[in-house]
Amino acid sequence: MKPMFCFLLLITLSGISCGKPKNTVDSSAKPPQDATSDNHPPQQMNTEVEFWLTNPDKSALFQRQNVNLNFSVNSNSNPTISVDTTQRYQSIDGFGFCLTGGSAYLIYRLPSDRRRALLQELFSTDSTYIGISYLRVSMGASDLSQHVFSYDDIPAGQTDTTLQYFDLGADKYSLIPLLQEILKINPDIQIIATPWSAPVWMKTNNSSVGGNLNPIYYGVYAQYFVKYIQAMKANGIHISAVTPQNEPLNPDNNPSMVMSDTAEDIFIKNHLGPAFKSAGLNTKIIIYDHNCDRPDYPLYILADPDASQYVVGSAFHLYAGNITALSQVHNAFPDKNLNFTEQYTGGPGNFGPDVDWAVQNLIIGATRNWSKNVLEWNLASDPNYEPHTPGGCNTCMGALTIGSTVSRNESYYIIASASKFVRPGAVRVGSNIIGNLQNVAFQNSDGTKVLIVLNTGSSSQNFNIQFNGKIVSSNLNAGAVGTYVWK
Repeated sequence: MKPMFCFLLLITLSGISCGKPKNTVDSSAKPPQDATSDNHPPQQMNTEVEFWLTNPDKSALFQRQNVNLNFSVNSNSNPTISVDTTQRYQSIDGFGFCLTGGSAYLIYRLPSDRRRALLQELFSTDSTYIGISYLRVSMGASDLSQHVFSYDDIPAGQTDTTLQYFDLGADKYSLIPLLQEILKINPDIQIIATPWSAPVWMKTNNSSVGGNLNPIYYGVYAQYFVKYIQAMKANGIHISAVTPQNEPLNPDNNPSMVMSDTAEDIFIKNHLGPAFKSAGLNTKIIIYDHNCDRPDYPLYILADPDASQYVVGSAFHLYAGNITALSQVHNAFPDKNLNFTEQYTGGPGNFGPDVDWAVQNLIIGATRNWSKNVLEWNLASDPNYEPHTPGGCNTCMGALTIGSTVSRNESYYIIASASKFVRPGAVRVGSNIIGNLQNVAFQNSDGTKVLIVLNTGSSSQNFNIQFNGKIVSSNLNAGAVGTYVWK
């Protein structure tokens, strides 16, 4: 992630108001819950439709509303969102976050009882938790690690073409044990891994910043991926998928590495794909992993059958371009998957506009443009947006702020609006956009329907949800997000 680029872009896109990091935490932010009074939780009404609400003023934070929503044949003049489960699109892999090295460090150092409770809240599929189902981790350091490292760091001027010094290094101390705890809660969670850079001795500039992978090390680097997947498996962690390079057109992050479309194409078809096949790995290869302004990059690789045979899909970020680029790639190669793998929230944040932008463009926009998942950027940061590498992002606000207490920020509620109820294996189904009511609908494998609605208008909006010839009426404040769930 390129910090200044991301920072300025999101100001443009979502009206984020940025300033110096704050050392306070937001005690009003809380886990999802049924609406309650201070002393006595009201008995929930016998309703056909559950309604979970997030308001831009934080008066409701992904909170179940104690209202009676039952389908009927009555009619009214409200605008109507029709949900049609006979219109079926892509299946869903999950919703979640990037578990950066810094996020893992902050969570893992919590006292064990607090850590267990937090991990249950995040990853359990029990009814009171948000059920994160997809994670992204870095192979070696990302810019939100405590320091720059790879899995084969050797003295300057030396090489290690047999990878005899390969070692998971810093990941052994917080990331791996934390993933092991998460897998005990949700053994089916999917994990995609991405390098920010190859070891510096494999690069043309011998630096963690920028440079290219030296072609003479393409084969060695492919074996580096194999060793990583095997080493993680030895620790009980299955890597579901990899991308060859994070933000391959960004030379300015620390760490970072440039990999052109032609280079990634050659690396996959001649080295990475054959290496995975030879090693008997079932880890998927997903290409690109960068912004929506360059769909030509994945289109180039997918058009090469020698590379495409090893590739299941493409991954995108949205620091530039338009989310509809995913549909452009889908229309050209409908048999290949689309993924959305990163978007940050800049601190100190602006809750209402931040949630509005991300729900509209990612939760709704990415999935309506064929993405099988949506991942926000870092799961956790401290009150000063640390840790990060020198030159790494210093405004990246975690979904959690972990200081003297744990607070839940914009990204937490953005992802929760989908992750709690849209489970892996769900299918996106038909729903119409009407006026300011942006929305997307899903059907889970157990038949449960989920409709996520965002009111992008400037005033409160009454509307209907229509299903199977019946309607139920609801209301959303301006900027509010509603998640509606029914059998």
